[in-house]
Amino acid sequence: MSRLRHSKSRSKSTFLIFFFLLLTGCGAVVFFLFFEGEKPNLALDSPLTYLGKNSLVEISAADNKSGLRQLRVKISQGEVVKELYLEQFPRKGVTGVVGEPQKMVKIPFNPAESGFKDGPAQIVLEAYDYSLRGLIKGNRTSISKELSIDTTPPKVSVLHSEQYINPGGTGIAIYRLTDPEITSGVQINDRFHPGFLVGDGRDDTFISFFALHYSANGLDSSFVVATDPAGNTTRIPFSVVFKKKKFRQDRINVSDGFLDKKIPEFMQYYPEMAGTMVDKYLYTNNEIRIKNNNKISELCGSPHNQRLWEGKFYRMPGSSRAGFADHRTYYYGDKPIDRQVHLGIDLASTRKTEVKAAEAGIVIFADYLGIYGNMVMIDHGQGVFSLYSHLSQIDVVPNDQVNRGIVIGLTGTTGMAGGDHLHFSMLINGVFVTPKEWWDQNWIDVTIEDPLTESRFQ
Repeated sequence: MSRLRHSKSRSKSTFLIFFFLLLTGCGAVVFFLFFEGEKPNLALDSPLTYLGKNSLVEISAADNKSGLRQLRVKISQGEVVKELYLEQFPRKGVTGVVGEPQKMVKIPFNPAESGFKDGPAQIVLEAYDYSLRGLIKGNRTSISKELSIDTTPPKVSVLHSEQYINPGGTGIAIYRLTDPEITSGVQINDRFHPGFLVGDGRDDTFISFFALHYSANGLDSSFVVATDPAGNTTRIPFSVVFKKKKFRQDRINVSDGFLDKKIPEFMQYYPEMAGTMVDKYLYTNNEIRIKNNNKISELCGSPHNQRLWEGKFYRMPGSSRAGFADHRTYYYGDKPIDRQVHLGIDLASTRKTEVKAAEAGIVIFADYLGIYGNMVMIDHGQGVFSLYSHLSQIDVVPNDQVNRGIVIGLTGTTGMAGGDHLHFSMLINGVFVTPKEWWDQNWIDVTIEDPLTESRFQ
């Protein structure tokens, strides 16, 4: 009898232990499934220090455990509190990621319309997930950031602007800003040309070198633009008289001898070329030309912020074989096969003539570049660049600081060159312009130096 009672007691204990373990296991599963403790990820997608007249608040949130339950954004300034954004995400299941896995939001915000004034403010971001932690409210992530509301546009005074410009020409604008930290420059048609401090001790006066593309048929817009850190923008239009210019039409004959000489050179660098010799030539003169010019534009993207040059630019002695913006038609036999525009001036002297830096600057490229062959580019500061191509020899390397007249290489026939010569180009912020203006001291004085001097008295 005693043994029977002992057996029943042991069975009961075993059942209780099993039940306890089962209950504990179920509890652990429930806790794991519904009480996960990982907080949502929450971030401002751009550095938000200022809010301007028309700002965009960009945020991103994600939760890969239980999913997002709620996302909220509010801004406060003293007693003024504005809820910019609030979204509740519906539950989509029982377990797993039952809320929104991720959300990216762009919120437009006009401080004045919401009752805010210029001055300090605070933005708060909150995200909750579908965990049952936090008394069923879920895991919470909060971000708070102090910022400044600024809805006042920059003040700009235009001191000088170019009066005339033609396709392929260069001009300047000189203007005064109240805040040197403002991003500014000149907008000509669809292209922005950055502004830089004039560099004569004035900390509020800027100059922007701008250019008009050789293909321009007119001026759709021309204005000085200034944007402060809050995104407030001021645009001051100025009048420039557009002067039409007619460029020379030229015929280039492509011979079998030229193809036999040049295509093997290009094949070394561009082995993807296929087809006949003419096919390969057309590939070089089109696709490779585009890639090369894109590279040149890229090189002009970060100009030195100080002016490094003085006076007119040096012109290599020799005859001019081809002009700026010559419109070329290429013939193979009697058949026209291509059309391109020549973006520089070809200068020819004796074979392997010394090529000298046209003015002081910093070498930003010294290597082979497709149709340009061996090429050197020099940054002269504030958006002004010079280019020397078809060289047989390069005597400088990137980051070399060169003075006017320093030998940088020798003329040659590399790239798309039929004979020994220098192809010389000038560029303003990546736009090819005629070098003739930059070789002319009178043009330098009238266009740049005199306006700079006069602006000191305004």
